[in-house]
Amino acid sequence: MRRRNWLVAGVGAVAAAAGVGWQHWRETTRGAPPGLAGEPAEPAARTLWTMSFEKPEGGVLSMATLRGRPLLLNFWGTWCPPCVKEMPELDRFARQFKAQGWQVVGLAVDNPKAVRDFLARSPVSYNIGLAGFEGSDLARTLGNEQSGLPYTVAFAANGTVLQRKAGATTLDELTRWAQAR
Repeated sequence: MRRRNWLVAGVGAVAAAAGVGWQHWRETTRGAPPGLAGEPAEPAARTLWTMSFEKPEGGVLSMATLRGRPLLLNFWGTWCPPCVKEMPELDRFARQFKAQGWQVVGLAVDNPKAVRDFLARSPVSYNIGLAGFEGSDLARTLGNEQSGLPYTVAFAANGTVLQRKAGATTLDELTRWAQAR
């Protein structure tokens, strides 16, 4: 019986340590509140640069190829009216700020067929990656605690988060973000 008590106590200690470790991991990957400028790149942001996504037209969008230049990352879905409404604004931003080094990537939190059909009707000039519904998890690790769409994160060339926003953006707002860096 004594041996059983030690075993139960040991299993309990391991479970408690795992719980504490999990909570610590959640707190450190959650990041700072949205909208803080100049914060260091948190672990989730660093992980982003190692990821790749299928492109709707075929091929792969490797985030590593986008490092070293400012990036506007937008999570969206074809079923999301504010997402669809802001896409022309993102497209104008992509074209206007390309000469200043800005890149725009839309990660579709949607099914691939719906994205392909949508883009056939409403093409954009910026890169689109198919994140699937797992894209919600990535957005959450980048600070989107409510998991709503659209969600946009602006990164400086060094990977530092410049700005985050839940909800639709406008060209004026994006221009202010780009000029503030």
